[in-house]
Amino acid sequence: MHIQVLKSKIHRARLTQTELNYVGSITLDFLLMEASNLIENEKVQVLNLQTGARLETYVIQGPAGSGMVCLNGPAARLAEVGDTVIILSYCSLDFEAAKIFKPWVIFPDENNKLVR
Repeated sequence: MHIQVLKSKIHRARLTQTELNYVGSITLDFLLMEASNLIENEKVQVLNLQTGARLETYVIQGPAGSGMVCLNGPAARLAEVGDTVIILSYCSLDFEAAKIFKPWVIFPDENNKLVR
C-alpha cells in the first residue's frame, strides 16, 4: 500500500509579485526551491493565509537570491502582493517507509531569505 505524505514545505513565505497575463504556475527563488527540495515543474499546493484560498499549480525556477514568490496566471486573482503563503508538495510512499520519512521544511524570513 502507498500513501501520500508531505515531501516539501515552505512555511510562511511572502508573495512578492503576481502576474495575471502569464500561462500559469508559481515562480520561486531557486534558493528556496533547493532548500525545500522542490524542482521545476513539480506540482505544489499553495495556501494563502490571508484569503484562505488553496490552489494547485507547478513550480518555475526564479533567480537565486531574489526572494521571488510570484503567483502567475489565473492564480494571481487569488492573492495580493504581501500575502503570506504556505507552499506544499507531496510524494507517494510505501506505508512502512512513510512512517520514517522526514520532509524538507523551511521557514524563510519576511524577505523570503533562508534563516539558518
